Amino acid sequence: MKRILMYRWKAYNYKDIKHTFEKLGYEIKEVWQDLLNYDVDEEFAGILKGMIKAETFEFVFTVNYFPLISNVCQECGILYVCWSCDNPLISMYHKSVFNDVNRIFLFDLTNVEEFRGMGAKHIYHLPLAVDCNRIDYLFSQTGANPSFENEVCFVGSLYEKNSYDKLEYTFPDYLRGYFEALMEAQRDLQGVNIIDRMLTPEILMELENYYQLEKSEDSLSDLNLIFSVTTLGFKIAEKQRRRILIDLSKNHDVSIYTNSNTKDLLRVNYKGSVDYWSKMPLVFRDSKINLNMTIPNIKSGVPLRVYDIMGAGGFCLTNFQAELPMQFENEKHLVWYYSNEDLYEKVDYYLTHDEERKRIAMAGSEFTKENCTYEIRIKKLLDNIKNEPL
Repeated sequence: MKRILMYRWKAYNYKDIKHTFEKLGYEIKEVWQDLLNYDVDEEFAGILKGMIKAETFEFVFTVNYFPLISNVCQECGILYVCWSCDNPLISMYHKSVFNDVNRIFLFDLTNVEEFRGMGAKHIYHLPLAVDCNRIDYLFSQTGANPSFENEVCFVGSLYEKNSYDKLEYTFPDYLRGYFEALMEAQRDLQGVNIIDRMLTPEILMELENYYQLEKSEDSLSDLNLIFSVTTLGFKIAEKQRRRILIDLSKNHDVSIYTNSNTKDLLRVNYKGSVDYWSKMPLVFRDSKINLNMTIPNIKSGVPLRVYDIMGAGGFCLTNFQAELPMQFENEKHLVWYYSNEDLYEKVDYYLTHDEERKRIAMAGSEFTKENCTYEIRIKKLLDNIKNEPL
């Protein structure tokens, strides 16, 4: 039997990927340990080397990229395969990304082209997926559950615990004003990311006086990347999401499922958090409109939440992303919006056109089951590996 060594961590899609490998005839051996440092952990590296040398594996697999694991695989001469569910992966901006053993699959095409441009080999584009069989089984066990009925629904974080709020008041007035203007401009743009272009050399030089960049010796990341992703990206997502939910709640019944603080969302129905596996698909199925608001850090790719909604048979209304037309048809499988005003108009329209909304949700569900399953994606991943062996 073919065998894979998988590093297990709390990625939402880990179980689905593992199950799919097993379905395709692979035996999985798991290794699990909290990594405080993705770059250097001598104890974990020793455990990993011991496992690789003691048994025969076709490759080592992780969800997202871990430099430490890549380096161990390079030393042991075994393929390292990873598939991203987050973007961009700060951990990939590392010297280890050039290791010959890497077979890296990214769901964001912009990121694929970036790393290929840097000279990294074996970088592939692989969109995300959904396990419709798992969701259908859940539905067969739970049946109808009216407690999850909503008019307009959002499931996700409001990113209120972002580092920008802690840094903001350390900046001089003009720097704070510049970032506020940048975030306001980006907040209303869908499918376009202007943050990198606006972090000019002059602004970055000034920022260095207030922002301490911590990175390892082998890291390739810089202040532009770290600040735009981990600081501005999350703060803009908070601004975008709160503004949309507040505006929609003025005229519609809006619900949110989240762990975030929602005290300022006075008209929004706070429904608490919802379990990804057992409850979230029911929310998507039973809500009339499910919102997806992609964090600006994902520049062109389609996030996991879109597949989650469509796989559950829900109606998905999402911001525009450049890769959406590569995979779906607008107003046939799902609906995308180009601005906040466009979103508000489409919410009004689809709440009053029940049959059209249900038809799109059903077509999206059927299309997803036929074209966006983990089995389809992982077969493509395996084909790429076989075509470029170590």
